[in-house]
Amino acid sequence: MRQRDDMTFPFEEYQRRLEALRERMAERLLDAVVITDPENLMYLTDYQTTGYSFFQALVVPLEDEPFMITRMLEESNVHARTWIEKTRPYPDTGDAIQMLVESLREFGLTGKCIGYERNSYFLPAYHQDSIFTTFLDGRLLDCFGIVEEGRVCKSRHEIEIMRKAAAATEAGMRAGFEAAAAGVTENEIGAAISSGMFRAGGEPPAVMPYVTSGPRSMIGHATWEGRTVQPGEHVFLEVGGCYRRYHTAMMRTVVLGELSPSMEHAQDRMKQALFEIKQAIRPGMTVSDADNLVRNIITANEVGARLITRSGYSIGIAFPPSWDEGYIISLKQGDSRVLKEGMTFHIIPWMWGVDGDKTVGISDTIHITSDGCESFFDLEENFLVKSDQAPRELPRPKAGVPPKEKRDGTPGREPVMNIEEARRQ
Repeated sequence: MRQRDDMTFPFEEYQRRLEALRERMAERLLDAVVITDPENLMYLTDYQTTGYSFFQALVVPLEDEPFMITRMLEESNVHARTWIEKTRPYPDTGDAIQMLVESLREFGLTGKCIGYERNSYFLPAYHQDSIFTTFLDGRLLDCFGIVEEGRVCKSRHEIEIMRKAAAATEAGMRAGFEAAAAGVTENEIGAAISSGMFRAGGEPPAVMPYVTSGPRSMIGHATWEGRTVQPGEHVFLEVGGCYRRYHTAMMRTVVLGELSPSMEHAQDRMKQALFEIKQAIRPGMTVSDADNLVRNIITANEVGARLITRSGYSIGIAFPPSWDEGYIISLKQGDSRVLKEGMTFHIIPWMWGVDGDKTVGISDTIHITSDGCESFFDLEENFLVKSDQAPRELPRPKAGVPPKEKRDGTPGREPVMNIEEARRQ
């Protein structure tokens, strides 16, 4: 390993990650692993490039020095960013898999047990077929998830990086609040959010913000397409800020006009779900129990809405096409895995189909602590209401204080945030 002090994390952090990976390799009786997932490469070495559609792999032997196979152009990223000393680049006219197999032989891995990420997006079937028909003097075994076992619980260094991503997320959302108005296009709102994120130090996210208005909010994973926002409509916003490929995300809703009883009810359901899960979640809680807590609150609504997805997912390192780590762990029914300190989740008690034609959302990104959880955000959870009337001056609840309780002990409703208050925050 080439020691350096200009990587995302201290050099000792990468040493720790590599040592932990080798411990898991030894448990699985693997002599080496071939890592191709871009997020895993970033986690282990600090390597990143937008050119990950070309084959690239980190080979980690159990004892000897790791080495990388990259497209020749991308080799510069290895030298500029990582601690890796040995590289074997291939030209655009070359055969990437042949280079991999030749390198395995060159570095003494003939006849060894080699793990590979069978479910990696970037190790397609035709590449796997080529490896199996070419590397005949060794044993190939699926080791998918061996790096993710280390990624799922974030270190204190990772939590600090995610705080910087969160600053970009909040800045983008505030810019979206400011831009959302009748007569503007969804594109203009998206442009404002993007500018806000990047001006706050954010970097290109794995997914650009989701911006939909009115009936278009019912379309899953839709975003701006030039539509002009109409008076009285709502705007659904989901923003994922990024810093050094680490992400945090949040959903918020802007209401243009008066807050209807059904929208007010939806807001209260989502806020109660967030409040209750953040009070309950801690190490030792099961994934299924966390999901059920959120799901039961959202399901008990009076406006015909549903939570049609998982209620949350792991979030951290990400490259396009997605900003989440949900394939590592998601909050969903029937999963008996236990939550641990350091896990980070985007909690999404969003509501699809309010009044049959509206999707709204309030969400939070949290990290699990030794005895509970902490949010990465300070932004108000209320809907932002931009009415035609003059905005009222409303007190802002103190940070960390739960909503006022009703007589039956359930969280009460906080005042609705207006645009002037949002500007002051």
